[in-house]
Amino acid sequence: MKEKLESLLKNAYSPYYKFPVAAIVVMKDEKEFGGVNVENANGTSICAERNAIASAVAAGYKKNDFDKIYIMLSSGEFGTPCFACRQVIQEFMDLDCSVISVNKNGDEKEYSVKELCPYPFSQEDLR
Repeated sequence: MKEKLESLLKNAYSPYYKFPVAAIVVMKDEKEFGGVNVENANGTSICAERNAIASAVAAGYKKNDFDKIYIMLSSGEFGTPCFACRQVIQEFMDLDCSVISVNKNGDEKEYSVKELCPYPFSQEDLR
């Protein structure tokens, strides 16, 4: 997965913060969708994680079709999704699904969605 993420990082558009991020979401049927961050001058950037998830949704996948998501930062360090991405991740992925951060050496840190979103805001909160 390291090589795929590194290749995807090259497509990130980050002229403002200079912080490319790549993400690959893996579906339960093993199909993969990549995403990169796309910055915008007014700050309404699109994160890599949400970009990957949106690509899967655009291809017809639904909530609970998701298995795991991999994330790589251009810095080569481990990172975790921002809170906006965590909200989208917990919306589409089961709480026991994996969020995996990959560093420049290919080492991985794995978290469950539940670990990253211990108090999720969900459809139940809208009732």
